[in-house]
Amino acid sequence: MTDASDERTLLGKRLRELGSAPTADALLDAFLSFVAERGLSLYGAQEEAILACLAGQNVILNTPTGSGKSLVATALHFFVTAYGGRSFYASPVKALVSEKFFALCTEFGAERVGMMTGDASINRDAPIICCTAEVLANMALRSGVRADVDAAILDEFHYYSDRERGVAWQVPLLSLARTRFLLMSATFGDPMPFRERLTRLNGRETAVVRSNERPVPLEWEYRETLLQETVMDLARAGRAPVYVVAFTQRACAEEAQNLMSVDFCTKEEKAAIKEELVGARWDSPYGKEMLRYVRHGIGIHHAGLLPKYRLMVEKLAQRGLLKVVCGTDTLGVGVNIPIRTVLFTKLCKFDGEKTALLSVRDFHQISGRAGRKGFDERGFVVAQAPEHVIENLRLEAKAQGDAKKLRKLVRKKPPDRGYVPWDKATFERMRVALPETLVSRFQVTHAMLLSVLERDVGGGCLGIGRLIKASHDRDAEKRIHGRRARDLMRSLIDADIVTRATGEDGKSRLVVHGDLQEDFSLHHALSLYLATATQSLDRESPSYALDVLSLVEAVLENPDAILFRQVDKKKADKVRELKAAGVEYEERMAELEKIEWDKPNAEFIYGTFNEFAAIHPWVKEGQGDNIRPKSIARDMAEQFMSFTEYVREYGLERSEGLLLRYLSDVYKSLEQTVPLAARSDETEELAFFFGTMIRQVDSSLLDEWERIRRFGVEAKLGGLPVSDAAEPTGSADLTRDPRALAILVRNEVFRVVRALAAGRYEAAAEVFASQGEGAPTSLTLEKDMAAYWADSPRLSTDAEARSSKHLRIEKDLAAWQIEQTLLSDDGPTPFSLHLRLDLEATRAEGRLALRFVRLAS
Repeated sequence: MTDASDERTLLGKRLRELGSAPTADALLDAFLSFVAERGLSLYGAQEEAILACLAGQNVILNTPTGSGKSLVATALHFFVTAYGGRSFYASPVKALVSEKFFALCTEFGAERVGMMTGDASINRDAPIICCTAEVLANMALRSGVRADVDAAILDEFHYYSDRERGVAWQVPLLSLARTRFLLMSATFGDPMPFRERLTRLNGRETAVVRSNERPVPLEWEYRETLLQETVMDLARAGRAPVYVVAFTQRACAEEAQNLMSVDFCTKEEKAAIKEELVGARWDSPYGKEMLRYVRHGIGIHHAGLLPKYRLMVEKLAQRGLLKVVCGTDTLGVGVNIPIRTVLFTKLCKFDGEKTALLSVRDFHQISGRAGRKGFDERGFVVAQAPEHVIENLRLEAKAQGDAKKLRKLVRKKPPDRGYVPWDKATFERMRVALPETLVSRFQVTHAMLLSVLERDVGGGCLGIGRLIKASHDRDAEKRIHGRRARDLMRSLIDADIVTRATGEDGKSRLVVHGDLQEDFSLHHALSLYLATATQSLDRESPSYALDVLSLVEAVLENPDAILFRQVDKKKADKVRELKAAGVEYEERMAELEKIEWDKPNAEFIYGTFNEFAAIHPWVKEGQGDNIRPKSIARDMAEQFMSFTEYVREYGLERSEGLLLRYLSDVYKSLEQTVPLAARSDETEELAFFFGTMIRQVDSSLLDEWERIRRFGVEAKLGGLPVSDAAEPTGSADLTRDPRALAILVRNEVFRVVRALAAGRYEAAAEVFASQGEGAPTSLTLEKDMAAYWADSPRLSTDAEARSSKHLRIEKDLAAWQIEQTLLSDDGPTPFSLHLRLDLEATRAEGRLALRFVRLAS
């Protein structure tokens, strides 16, 4: 680490000046001088928590949003790092992990900070690590007391009660016996049970620091005006930025579109936004739509967006350039978007099972985002009345004084679905109520068993038993966990994933089979089925790799928005077909009812799954485990479709982030859950295909970290425009691995062939759009293909046509010369597609730079 890098970071500089053995007083003085240099003053709760951290205690920090909990976390990182220790910051969402990662880089220096999210790992050996709660939980399970974690900060700790993910917040509190903890949440509930548990775990005192004092007090208001009017009123009253809270991604986009008719920004403000975005890439199908909103001063923020767009919205908002942000309740988790007013469009939402009123905890978490310390004297929380109530009030106002009109008034009815009534009394009740008590969500999984078995100390079956006994559940529930653990362990032994081995002490113990890959994991509920079902596939089948991919997809959660769009497209195609055939309306409707999304190998998958479930009773024990055949990744692989093509094909513009996350799960399962014995060259190519696609679509987190290392903290503090500080420049050098590059070339070339075969000349021309002079147009490609169509009625895209033997590549240092023979139903034709790969441009752009040469016989 260079002195120059420390000079750019306030805490990095102080750590270097303190040396290797600072006194507690010196540490405190150094941190307080940092606080003063940042122009901050500590609140009483912050002082109390920081002193407890310095004294080596566990701390439970239960203070309102905006009261400086992050500064306490920074203090703990500082103290631990100064003594040569290692501290972890864990949060529930990757967006918050990345935000804290970059913030800590600016304070401590990029060399001292790392990030681990499961999708990306950056500087993983650093003394300060930002990670998702699941990453920390996996470390705790795998290493137990030997985990290299001196301090753990669990932010947004109320996720302990989350039905699906709460176990990840509990596991560190069961396994990290030498770690001290800082638990932080604005909506903790009763902290006393956790105080006792922490002290019992590591023997340290646990300080509970609670306060209701908000640095920026809140004003509350219930509105019965139309949403657009409400937003306009708030903006005119100087209460922007406004966070418009919707609970679906569709609603976010619709509200943003509705607000486009309102001019929130001055000409000067729009010019400032435009200047910040110079050079920014909006190259996904939804990018142009996002750009349109952002230029108008309106941001969108939800999980359906690509991470790079969410990051862009966060940065523009932090610079005060967005007046409105339409987002889902994920912003309530703590992502740093400065907001003056929180506006609830509804007080009910679908919770995954049913539509219900917001929990008090959710309501206060989201409300707490209002008011910016240092900018606002107060924050504002506004809730809209139900839409039909507002409309009926407007109708009644118009008919006021006219008894006849009032009698004939046709009032709008509440929605039949997705609605639970609320009114002003509901709003007031939520405002004053205390958050619900945190409840344990402990559960036993295959992944948990494998991780504990791999421990050097405190592992094996005894370790699993101790983990269950230490869980925060009642004794009756612990007995159920014990029975499930036994069933799961038997299934792992039967699958030869776990076997018996004799240790150096001569004792027999259960261990993970040595023939599995080092990072083998079973993190999905039915991962074991995947690992065993691959053994029943025909390795000699030409579709073997795709059949493995179908098994992978079958164990993943259904991304409903994508599957529903597949069904919609199939229905639209079927309607056109039936209309053309003259089929009557009722028959058409009956046929449409039969349509579902594609389920390749469904008979094989259902059959083998039923056999699997018959011998593994835990599958049917009400755990929600079930097989889900589908074809998203396989659809893309079979058609060699790019991410952009697939989004356009199915109209997934608002769900790009969902598709990216799903493909990430596919990629990780191919790499980590498909056993080595089931791998083939073709499955390796599929993994590379998806891994490269994911990196090319959005590498924003890795790229920004590289920028911070190159440019220092100026990249985060305004020295660089948003486009330079946040936009990805592409992926790593694709030309380093010639074999991998050849796979990419083959896939891209076949994309062109497939587009030509379908007569989609515009799509084929798009591949060469960056070529500039000499690039073909759709018209020139159509003209070139005319000679082929005159000679052959069909261009083949079947498995034989995709074979690498029909693709010739001549390689030199500057470029690759590529020739793809075109095949008809009768085999190879005299026609070939000639291309050139510009290696220098490929390195610079982080994507294939294919150049069109000719298409001729």
